[in-house]
Formats: sequence, structure tokens, C-alpha cells
Amino acid sequence: MTGQSLSKERLRLWLRMLRVTRQTESILRERLRTEHDTTLPRFDVMAALYADQDGLKMNELSKRLRVSNGNVTGIVDRLVEDGNVERIAIEGDRRATRVCLTRTGREVFSAMAVEHERWINALFEGVGEEDAHHIGELLHSLPTATRDTD
Repeated sequence: MTGQSLSKERLRLWLRMLRVTRQTESILRERLRTEHDTTLPRFDVMAALYADQDGLKMNELSKRLRVSNGNVTGIVDRLVEDGNVERIAIEGDRRATRVCLTRTGREVFSAMAVEHERWINALFEGVGEEDAHHIGELLHSLPTATRDTD
């Protein structure tokens, strides 16, 4: 394969990945909205907090989600209003707070996560276990600059 054809093939790959990602994300956004009256960003915040039972500082949360502190603050505010998240003052640091899921928030997220997994499984039903593993490995082999660092 020539450098030119390899470049074109990589471009086609990127466009396929983008199309699949956008279609999947659109379906997930709609289902979260209609079936759980929530948004994908709220789901993402709750997922990050669910994974870290002790909670996270706001700056840690925004870093983990790769969004601005301002975006996270607005989402956390709404989750606090709904009773799913609580803010906890950090001793010795008046400016910082730790946020964590409430018991209700953990239950709500757990139910959503089960549905989310079911939706993803259905959306990708044409991809077998070996292929899913292989595609994941191939994507993981992309250069470090494009790889997730979690």
C-alpha cells in the first residue's frame, strides 16, 4: 500500500469511527432523556463518582471527564438539587469541595448503568466477542497522543 492510499484508508477509518460514535451517542442521549429523564453529561458525572466511592474534588472530576470546571459545576448543581450528589467540605481547604454520590444517587446510577450496558450490547449485537476484543486492541494501539489515559 502506498503512503497516499494508506493515508486515504486511515481517513476512511476515522470517518467510519466518527459516524458510529455519533450515531451511538445520539441513541444513548435520547434513551437517557426519555427513559431516565437525564442527560449524557449527568450520566458521565455519576459514572465517575460511582467508580470512586470516596468522591472526587471538583477539579479531579473535571480532569477525569476532560471538561471545564464550569461545565462540571453546573451539572453537579443539578445533581445536588435532585438529591443524587452531595458536596462535602474539605478540611483545611476552604475553596475545595469533594463531591460524591448519595445513597439515592448510587441506586439511580446503578439502575441506569444496567440499562446503558443493555443498550450498548443491543447496538453492537453484530460484533462478536473476539471481534470486539480485537477492535479494542487495535484502537488501543493508536499513538499515545490519541489514547485515553485512564
